[in-house]
Amino acid sequence: MRLTSLGSLALGIAIGAGATNALSADGPPPPKAYVVAEINVKDVAAYREYVAAAFPVIQLYGGKFLTRGGTSVAVEGAPPSERVMIIEFASLDRAKAFEYSKEYTDIAPLRRKSAESRLFIVEGTDDVAASRP
Repeated sequence: MRLTSLGSLALGIAIGAGATNALSADGPPPPKAYVVAEINVKDVAAYREYVAAAFPVIQLYGGKFLTRGGTSVAVEGAPPSERVMIIEFASLDRAKAFEYSKEYTDIAPLRRKSAESRLFIVEGTDDVAASRP
């Protein structure tokens, strides 16, 4: 019975080591990506309808709001729009999947109808400490 327990333990260690090697062979995860939106609302009621429809889609694709229309302070250049939103996604591919998804492209006309906007996606860096300008 003791040999069976040792054999099971050895097998478990071997499986764990194999899984660890497989995970590290894939390399580090991709850098996060951010959807940046500058919004000037023209029709508050219609914009609220857009927000109510967009929020579940953002969550579906794993988006997380980092900013959502708080105070912006112009420091240099053209001032920012009235609302600036930054939504974090796990990767550039995931941010693009959200932005070009049928779920989102079906509701994007609500935003266009209710606000003037500028949107873009920017990829983050995977190692800020190692980054150099």
